Amino acid sequence: MPKQGKQTWVFSRPAHIESAATVAGRLESEGPFGALYDIQHDDDRLGKATWEQAEQQLLQEAAQTVLAKANLTDTDVDLMVGGDLNAQLSGFYFGTRSLAVPAFGVFSACASICEALTISALAIDGGYAKRTLVGTSSHNSTAERQFRYPTEYGIQKPPTAQRTVTGAGMAVLSQTEGKVQLTEATVGQVTDFGIHSPWEMGAAMAPAAHATIRAHLQDTGRTFSDFDAIFTGDLGRIGLSILEDLFHRDGIATEQRLFDCGAEIYYSSQPEVFSGGSGGACCTLVTFSHLLQQLTSGTWKRVLVSATGALLSAVTAQQHETIPCISHAVVLERKDG
Repeated sequence: MPKQGKQTWVFSRPAHIESAATVAGRLESEGPFGALYDIQHDDDRLGKATWEQAEQQLLQEAAQTVLAKANLTDTDVDLMVGGDLNAQLSGFYFGTRSLAVPAFGVFSACASICEALTISALAIDGGYAKRTLVGTSSHNSTAERQFRYPTEYGIQKPPTAQRTVTGAGMAVLSQTEGKVQLTEATVGQVTDFGIHSPWEMGAAMAPAAHATIRAHLQDTGRTFSDFDAIFTGDLGRIGLSILEDLFHRDGIATEQRLFDCGAEIYYSSQPEVFSGGSGGACCTLVTFSHLLQQLTSGTWKRVLVSATGALLSAVTAQQHETIPCISHAVVLERKDG
């Protein structure tokens, strides 16, 4: 696996996306990509006693569905990599504890899906795994309880706020099976724009996305026109606007190819979505449904996905720390033949 520039890995043996599955909550299922999700829930509680148990169920359903779609069992998988936003990654570990698969839990907040995909692709490229299972989850009510205020409080939110996506997604990566390949990854650096407010996540994360996308373009010598689309993960409409402004200040033309999963996952007319979506499942749901559909159909040939994560914790938020952020990016390409 050659390294290109300072931050970009180019895989000698790219990982193929053999199968993918998505499980969505009620508002997500009512959004623009609702028909693409494999499972659509109309009750975010899923009949469970707690919100945390509901999130674990989302991830379990995603794992079961993706294995069934690929006609595999857990014994066919060599490695599982994933994460969530709950303390000690309890959503991921509890949600997948029935699977007899070696596992890595990872945390880059809402950027965890691209971190997980990168580690999985590295394992496949190095010959340490023939197949990997990759996925993340989030739930609006578990995230609100941990990072802000329980939903039962009815706290009034500003327009800059974002709704944590309720859902989960899983993909099977393999050495050979699948039309879409993960060919490159750019590992992000921690940035801190000095934002304190948990209602300003888009503003906090936009500089991280800017830094990682710029690093990828510099490392590879590409421009925006070399991609059919570049998607950030969780900036929402306000964060996306800030990101576009940062590129404009650099004199970099985005060629109308810059999008954000959080800005796309909901209709702006839906209630309580504010500036858009965020959360561990936001980029995952959009990537494993809409983006894969565009690539698999041949409509798009190359996409850069730069998921974004705000690295605050319940403790740092209470201590009024600033919010450091990170963005990891992967290149997905349709490879005919």
